[in-house]
Amino acid sequence: MHDLAAGVAQFQRTVFPAKTPLFTRLAGTHQPTALFIGCSDARVVPELITQSEPGDLFVIRTAGNIVPAYSPGSDGVAASIEYAVAALRVTDIVVCGHSACGAMTALAEHHDLTTAPAVAGWLRHADAARARAAMSGGPASVDALVRANVHAQLANLATHPAVAAALADHALTLHGWIYDIGSGAVDEVAPAALPA
Repeated sequence: MHDLAAGVAQFQRTVFPAKTPLFTRLAGTHQPTALFIGCSDARVVPELITQSEPGDLFVIRTAGNIVPAYSPGSDGVAASIEYAVAALRVTDIVVCGHSACGAMTALAEHHDLTTAPAVAGWLRHADAARARAAMSGGPASVDALVRANVHAQLANLATHPAVAAALADHALTLHGWIYDIGSGAVDEVAPAALPA
């Protein structure tokens, strides 16, 4: 906790004063242009990877960068997607998977999650990714599952009514990325694989 408190003190002492005009503007406006859906993994920092300023990205982070397919009812991920698209009118959504993803490793290596039932339940939203990776023949590697998962989550994203409406109006573009932690490379998922 000491490191976090020291970071806040440094932010208040040096970063905030250097960016006062930006924060003054942001205090009265919220107009991000993109929604970034990434993994909760501490090694994946959307603003750092994209070199974005505060206010540029609306960010959702979930274990395994998973986006459950739309279903009626209370859901924090669905609510955040709907707000970003319908209220903030973002023009781009990125679903970003990454190398060495713990969630995808658990699936690829069939980890026993009986002591983590919430995690096991959450990872069921990646069943389509497992099926897609399995179609390539043989056991799916973590890398293959990471890629298949980005495809599957883009498909799930397109089931959300606000996203489907914005796509139909050509007001929104979906993007799939794979971030390699060790090299810093960002591989774009082939546009042909994105939902229409």
